Amino acid sequence: MKSTKLRKLITGTIAASLLAFPLSFGTVPAPAAEAGTSSILGAIVGGVAAHSQLDALLRKYNDSEEGRQEYFREMKKQYGVNEDWALNQQLDRIMTNLTAGIGAVDSSVYNKPYNYFINNQKGFNAFCTIGHNLSVNTGLYNVLTNEDEIAVVLAHELGHGQKDHPVKGARNSLNMQILGAATGSQAGALVAQVINNRHITKPMENEADALAFDYITHTNYNPGATAAVWQRVLDLSKSKASAVQEFLSDHPADDDRRDAYVKKLSSYSGNHVTNKDGLIRINTKDFTTPAAAGGMSARERSYFVMGNLAAAYHNGHDKRRAYVDGNTVMLGAQPIMTCVSGDESASTLAERLNAIK
Repeated sequence: MKSTKLRKLITGTIAASLLAFPLSFGTVPAPAAEAGTSSILGAIVGGVAAHSQLDALLRKYNDSEEGRQEYFREMKKQYGVNEDWALNQQLDRIMTNLTAGIGAVDSSVYNKPYNYFINNQKGFNAFCTIGHNLSVNTGLYNVLTNEDEIAVVLAHELGHGQKDHPVKGARNSLNMQILGAATGSQAGALVAQVINNRHITKPMENEADALAFDYITHTNYNPGATAAVWQRVLDLSKSKASAVQEFLSDHPADDDRRDAYVKKLSSYSGNHVTNKDGLIRINTKDFTTPAAAGGMSARERSYFVMGNLAAAYHNGHDKRRAYVDGNTVMLGAQPIMTCVSGDESASTLAERLNAIK
C-alpha cells in the first residue's frame, strides 16, 4: 500500500475511533468529522502532544453546542435517517418520559438536551456517543416491540450520557495509548488497539444499568421491563435471530443483568415480592406463574407482573384489597395482571392475593 493511502487510512480510522462510543447494544462506529483529522495523526506521532489535541477535540464535540450539533449532523449523514412516523412518535414520547424521569433525580439533564434519531442500520443496537447524541437502529424494532422494554434500553444509554461515560472512556483509553506511541512506526499497532478497545468498562456498564432502573421507576413505565427485556434477549438468542446473536457476542452476560434487576425489583417492593424462574411469590407464598402471551415467553411476562406488584407495594397500594376489573387483577389503583388463556382466573388470583399480601 502506498504511503499516501496508508496515511489516509490511519487518519480516518483514528478520527473515527476517537469520536465513537457506541455502548451496550452493539458496536457501531460513529462518523469521523473532517475537522482535526490530520492534526490527530500528527499528535499521535508526536506522543505527549496528543493530550492537548485530544482534549480540544473532545471538548469541541462534547461540550460546545456548535460542535455537538455538527457531530449529530455527521451521524445522520453516515447512518441515514428512518422517517417512519409511528416509530418517531414513539421515540419522542419515550425520550420525553425518560427526560422527566431523569430530571426527577438529576436536573442536569436539562442543561444539555439530548439529540436523537432512528438510523437505518439493521443490527440490534442503540447507542449514545459524545455530546449527548443518541441513535436507535431500525433493527432494534425487529427484536423489541414493547415500549416499556425499549424505554429500558434507552434509559441505559442515557445513564451513560448523564455520567459522561463516552468522553471519559475515550479520553482515558486514548491518552494511555497515545502516550505510548512516540514514533510513526508504532501507529499501526496503536490503531489496532483503538479499534479493538470500545472504551467502556464494567463499572460504567453497571452504573448505567443501575441508573436505568432509577430513571424507569420515576416514569410510568413498568419497572419489571428492566428484567423482562433481558429475558426477551435470552429467549430470542436461542433461535436463529442473527441480530441478537451478533449482539450477544461481545456484551455482559444477559442473565446476570436480568437477575440483578430481579433483585432490584424485590428490594423496590420492600422485599415482599420475589420471582424464581417465572414463579412469582408474595411474602414467601406462591402467587402465580403467568402463561406465555402477547409474543412473550411465560418468564418474560412474569417480570411485568412482578413489576406491577413491586410498584403496588412501593406506592402503598397493598393497603387496599385486591379486586377484579374485567379480566384484570387490581390492587388499589395499580393493575397487577390481565388474565388470558392459560392463566388462572382473575377472581382466583385476586382472592389469593388478598390472602397472602
